[in-house]
Order: sequence, then structure tokens, then C-alpha cells
Amino acid sequence: MNTDLTVDEMRRALFGSPEAPPSRPESPPPEQASAVVIGPPVALKKPKSAKSFTPRMRVTLRVGNVFEGETQMLTHDADTLSTLQAELDATKAARKKFKYVEVVSVKPAG
Repeated sequence: MNTDLTVDEMRRALFGSPEAPPSRPESPPPEQASAVVIGPPVALKKPKSAKSFTPRMRVTLRVGNVFEGETQMLTHDADTLSTLQAELDATKAARKKFKYVEVVSVKPAG
């Protein structure tokens, strides 16, 4: 194999010859279309979805207003798939009413 190629030979090898590409033969003229019957438009029915699924996380909190005093269990349903975001939303909502908030669990609501 010859490794001493000129620039023109390399260009021809990579990009083809510098000649113009052969012209395409012209397509025959379109013939008259046969009679087409146009009817009334048909409405397509979309399948109804049963219900749109909203992802939910159920957060269980232990809340109270007295330090190491009486506490209550509270559940909060968050509309997210992120456990961290669900925990933050539940804590924020519980802090409006209670001073001390402890997260017990975060699970998917089912």
C-alpha cells in the first residue's frame, strides 16, 4: 500500500471526486388523480384515564408544645416522591401549631 499520497489524492479518498454529482432524472409529470370522495370528518375518541395518579408520601410526626412533655402523633400527606421534601413540608406545617416536632417515619401512602 502506498503511504505517500498527495493532498489531492487524500481529498478524493475522503470526499470523492471534485466533479459535480450526477443530476437526477426528472420525475414524470403527475397524472390526474382518480375521483376522491371526501366524507364528513370522523371524531376520534380518546381513551379515558381512570384517575390521574398523584404520588404521595405519608409522614408521621410526634408533636408537642412542652419540652419532654405530652406529645401527640400527627400524620401529614405530602404530594411528592421525595422523602426529604415530604419531611420538610410536614415539619413546616406542624411548626405552625406546635413548638417541638420530631419526625417518626416517612413512607409512601398506599
